[in-house]
Amino acid sequence: MGTEDSGEWVALREDDGRAYLLQKTPGEVKIKGLGRFDVMQLLDGYSIGDRIKVGQKSLTIVKPTLAEARRNMARRAQVIGIKDSGFLISWMGIGNGSRVLEGGHGSAGLAMHLASVMGAKGTLISVESRPEHAVVGRMNMERLEQILPEFPDWHLLEVDFRDSSQAIQNICDTLDAVIIDIAEPWEIVPKIEIFLRPGGKLACYCPTTIQLEKSWEAMERCGIVIEWAGEMIERKWVKASKGGVRPGNTPMGHTAFLIIGAKISHNHEEE
Repeated sequence: MGTEDSGEWVALREDDGRAYLLQKTPGEVKIKGLGRFDVMQLLDGYSIGDRIKVGQKSLTIVKPTLAEARRNMARRAQVIGIKDSGFLISWMGIGNGSRVLEGGHGSAGLAMHLASVMGAKGTLISVESRPEHAVVGRMNMERLEQILPEFPDWHLLEVDFRDSSQAIQNICDTLDAVIIDIAEPWEIVPKIEIFLRPGGKLACYCPTTIQLEKSWEAMERCGIVIEWAGEMIERKWVKASKGGVRPGNTPMGHTAFLIIGAKISHNHEEE
């Protein structure tokens, strides 16, 4: 790895999947869990795929992806996890070129997953009202932009979601998908539903049943047809010391209720 690669991001991966993100820039830096060193000097003579020893750790140099970026993201707000992010993206049909609105943005846990599938033709609008969260989310997204081969046209609106309509319209007239993750999503639904194209999907992330019920009712009042509501449960399995496999000791239970609906057209052509 020579000086021509200056600025590039690489990951040093432990065998169990833990990874450390390093940017090849001159000067000494401190990497939590690894120590203090000059990254350019450390990686001099090594290439992607090589094994390297740093202190007492033996690591593999890999090209970073969303997985490594997420493991190393800064966190301030609770983030939407992998199991819920993946389900939302798949069910809502979000992909290359999609136009998506998400809020609150928080530490960018969901936004990072969205950006990874939307490609350079996609438009992602994130809304975050709390400045201390916006700073962390922006940092995570700006680093991810340097890692991913393609990154959407991303906008971070630091406003109250309830007052974001004009700012959203200035960026995008219509949306393919909206994901609402705030304390009172039912207040946002009627303000945001108008931006959805016919067939577009709207989802609310609701930690409690009361939030789920109120969001459900708000979506139906706006003509959103509910397609799915429920929760995703994750249970990891491990190898037993005496042979075989069994469920792990820490199953991932409830994180939130998800409700997903689609906007339909109520206009009928005259026969």
